[in-house]
Amino acid sequence: MLKLATLCYIQKEDETLMLHRTKKENDMHEGKWNGIGGKFESGESPEECAQREILEETGLTAHKMVLKGFLTFPQLNGEDDWYVFVFVIPEWSGELIESTEGDLAWQKTAKLTELPLWEGDKYFLPKLSEKGFFTGKFCYNKDKLLSHELMDY
Repeated sequence: MLKLATLCYIQKEDETLMLHRTKKENDMHEGKWNGIGGKFESGESPEECAQREILEETGLTAHKMVLKGFLTFPQLNGEDDWYVFVFVIPEWSGELIESTEGDLAWQKTAKLTELPLWEGDKYFLPKLSEKGFFTGKFCYNKDKLLSHELMDY
């Protein structure tokens, strides 16, 4: 089955807000640091999904969103193909709330790839700071990266 989702990287100065997935039961992301985001609800555009997920997971309101990339994860959970719109959020307002999915923390953007992440994230995260748009395809077997492709536009 096809799943649509967003992945958002909220930024301030030299830091990016990340979510350490530690609270959700049966979480395929457990123990990893992720951007903010989630699955589309019926009728949502990528921007609407991103804004809703950011508000639900962080309490913040996105004022400016930059679409930086589009990622494909064939059979990520063993059966579903995930298609993910990747946004950078340079302008936002509000106060952080406690997330039901894990712990929110500002991390140094230059050191994101040193966190415990999905292995493929280490390839596309540096592209968030570069000019242009990227696409990527990441093939996993459970949490082991088997192959990946990245294209810059």
